[in-house]
Amino acid sequence: MDRIEKAMEKAQLNTKKSFKKMAPIGKSSNKVEIVYTQTQVQELNHEELIQRRIIAQQKYSPEASVFKMLRTKVLKQLRKNNWNSLAVTGATQGAGKSMVAVNLAIAMAMEVNQTILLVDLDLKYPKIHWYFDFQVKVGLKDYILSDIPLSDILINPAGIDRLVVLPGRGEAAGSSEMVSGLKMQELADEIKKRYKSRIIIFDMPPVLAADDVLASMDYYDSVLLVVEDGGNTEAEIKKSIQMLSGTNLLGTVLNKSENPPDHQSYY
Repeated sequence: MDRIEKAMEKAQLNTKKSFKKMAPIGKSSNKVEIVYTQTQVQELNHEELIQRRIIAQQKYSPEASVFKMLRTKVLKQLRKNNWNSLAVTGATQGAGKSMVAVNLAIAMAMEVNQTILLVDLDLKYPKIHWYFDFQVKVGLKDYILSDIPLSDILINPAGIDRLVVLPGRGEAAGSSEMVSGLKMQELADEIKKRYKSRIIIFDMPPVLAADDVLASMDYYDSVLLVVEDGGNTEAEIKKSIQMLSGTNLLGTVLNKSENPPDHQSYY
């Protein structure tokens, strides 16, 4: 465990930062109110959410407080640099990056100063809809390959007013070509500029498993790397951070830790 933490710290010191200027996102004094007129609303099965480790929506939970703390740290960096987008990726498959992305999106949407758009950009193995238990007939792949309106795909989870999900559906062959294609470029540009108070979270494939993360670096301002305690080697973590050296790496999330912090419960 000590070797992993030292490897992450060393690699992060070598990460080159390339700051971008983006439209400022909502400040703490501006409460964002939103009413959905075209986006479909789907009910949530809260027992199913908990079974699938989605707990950020709980108001009085030590596990949820972990994601609230992560939310605060991420928002501080986004606001400091006038960024409005981030990618969540993992070193390898199974690290828990989609679970972190969903919980972070919910936690950020619960803070009333901005809206959140959660985009499932893992076209090979989309899983965001599974975590919410959404019934999805069309997804991002269908939007890219056909003329399906975006409004037919977007979903608002009932009860989480400031969160909209752009889900995926099915496995896509040639995902990196789809991610870097003109239609996805135009979509990424549009959703980043449409609302000043909106933050976009892209759930990406693992950085060591596909080149999609590298192919889409222009879409997001910053990156959060999820690593699995006991599941990722020191070499994998070093390689992941090196591959993300052209991005603004916000930090790492250590998932599935067997040694929770002494000061609070850990999930």
